[in-house]
Amino acid sequence: MVFFRRSWWFGRLIHFYWRFARPMTLGARGLVIDGDGRVFLIQHSYTEGWHLPGGGVEAGETMIDALGRELHEEGNIELTAPPVLHGIFYNSRYSRRDHVAIYVVRGFRQAQQPVPDREIVAHGFFAPDTLPEGTTASTRARIAEVLHGTPVPERW
Repeated sequence: MVFFRRSWWFGRLIHFYWRFARPMTLGARGLVIDGDGRVFLIQHSYTEGWHLPGGGVEAGETMIDALGRELHEEGNIELTAPPVLHGIFYNSRYSRRDHVAIYVVRGFRQAQQPVPDREIVAHGFFAPDTLPEGTTASTRARIAEVLHGTPVPERW
């Protein structure tokens, strides 16, 4: 069930709020790769497309703490080894203040499948060559950078 209508304006509204609540936004996302080389993707209720799991870093929280929290909330994934920082990207899609750190996660466990909820309506592990329709261009780019060694830009 979708509680929020997926739209461009909703994302803009959230970033407008964050503009005053947080002078700069910082996010942490994980490129979670299982033993078969598949990547974990999620689909939000409030925006189009398939994305890497992750979210905002809260005050007093490290990026790795935020990543671990978000992976647990969005995918029932628990880190079992330190993730490796892939890069920090400037994301001007919604705001001139947004930066996203991408970590590669290979050491993890998922005790059980997550249950879709109001925020995450779908999820799954996908082979890199058969990503679901609607996987965002930036998500595809991060996967290609990590798995195929394509050049890494500074911008999302």
